[in-house]
Amino acid sequence: MTTKRTEQSVWLHLGAGAFHRAHQCWYLNELHESGDTLWSVSLANIRNSSTQQTLKHLEQQQGRYTLEVISPEGNIAYKTLSVINNVILWDPQLQALVSEGSRPDTRIISFTVTEGGYFLTDDGHLDLNAAPIQSDLAGTADTVTLYGALYKILSARRENNAGPVTLLSCDNLRSNGESFRRGLTEFVAAREDGALAEWLEKNISTPDGMVDRITPASDDGLLQRLRAQGIKDDNAPVSCESFTQWVMRDDFIAGRPALEKAGVEFVDDVIPYEEAKIRVLNASHSGIAWAGGLLGKEYIDQSLLPEVRQWITEYVSQDVIPALGDSPIDLNRYCQTVLQRFGNERVRDTCQRVSSDSIAKLHEFIVPTLKARYQQQQTPQATLRLVALCFLFMQKYANNTLPFEYQDRANDSVDFRAVFASDDPVAAFAGQQKLLGSLAGEPQFIADLTRTIDDMQQQLTIMGDDKQ
Repeated sequence: MTTKRTEQSVWLHLGAGAFHRAHQCWYLNELHESGDTLWSVSLANIRNSSTQQTLKHLEQQQGRYTLEVISPEGNIAYKTLSVINNVILWDPQLQALVSEGSRPDTRIISFTVTEGGYFLTDDGHLDLNAAPIQSDLAGTADTVTLYGALYKILSARRENNAGPVTLLSCDNLRSNGESFRRGLTEFVAAREDGALAEWLEKNISTPDGMVDRITPASDDGLLQRLRAQGIKDDNAPVSCESFTQWVMRDDFIAGRPALEKAGVEFVDDVIPYEEAKIRVLNASHSGIAWAGGLLGKEYIDQSLLPEVRQWITEYVSQDVIPALGDSPIDLNRYCQTVLQRFGNERVRDTCQRVSSDSIAKLHEFIVPTLKARYQQQQTPQATLRLVALCFLFMQKYANNTLPFEYQDRANDSVDFRAVFASDDPVAAFAGQQKLLGSLAGEPQFIADLTRTIDDMQQQLTIMGDDKQ
């Protein structure tokens, strides 16, 4: 719950990507502009990733950067955000990060590590066999996972008697607060650290939340538009759509900013909002990106051909809505709003970025609807189309014929080249638990997917020929 505070408080965020700076920082900046400046952001990375350069630019700019906000009508607004008070550059032992995270005035630690960064199995438990998890459990190399970084931070926090802290997931993970907490608890148990496990029971909260704002990767075009506005000294700008949403359960053990004043919705049950976002927006986004990659498109809006729009619309109406049952959200209307947002050529997201981490996205975004419809004794034909698109996309990846470089942090968990070199690639693909969970190897599913892949290949060929 909100605690009235007069002293300064720190909100530490792990992951210096564009989304955090377009979403969570934007909300806090709105609060600052209303006169409430009691909270500031410290920004850090867990790994020595490509965003390390972003941190260096932000450090030089004292945490200030420009946010470009584009409306559906094409109106563009530029705003300087200045809520990042401390930029923490990565170091191999994460000493600076641990120091910041173990301070008493650090009361929220949030993170954006993408769905694959949680290393959860189909039943929601931590995958203790994943190589990055095993590495962090051994503690003999650089820390590479969220759990490994938080283990260091929370251990130091307990030793320093720094008090409770809220751990806030800002990723598209179903029941993200609860799911993350289970993963963290199981990581600590695997470390056989009973003292920390006992401390966690009383000193952390993990609210569920849903975040939404399309934030394309920055490019030279953004820098050129800033220069045209006379902004020449910003090397870390971010562009995003004007639409934004943040829904959370109000469970902040050490206090929080008054984010409701900036438009954040606090509700008792986040699940309906999460399911709508994950099954409609995130699943559709992935499907469109796979279709785009197969059709040689660079951008999401270019990939939204009439046939693709129909596939997505039918996926929602024929499978998502029956799978979810009663929802406080008009999912058909939500679907059309989502497609309108995706089609905004002024907020151009690349198929390369959206298709990254497809292993986790297929498993987390699409498989739940697939399983629900089979459990309802229905053939999920519209959802099978999305799985078929993923199959054909990964086939191109295995054959090195995608129009762009594919990136996936879970790549080592599925040997796609072996899958597509097998005598029956569909059965090999459909047998991967990392992709399909408990559906893997089911004969009816394999037969349905085989038929759907054949159909989709024909449709994509016709679509490609029509565009010649």
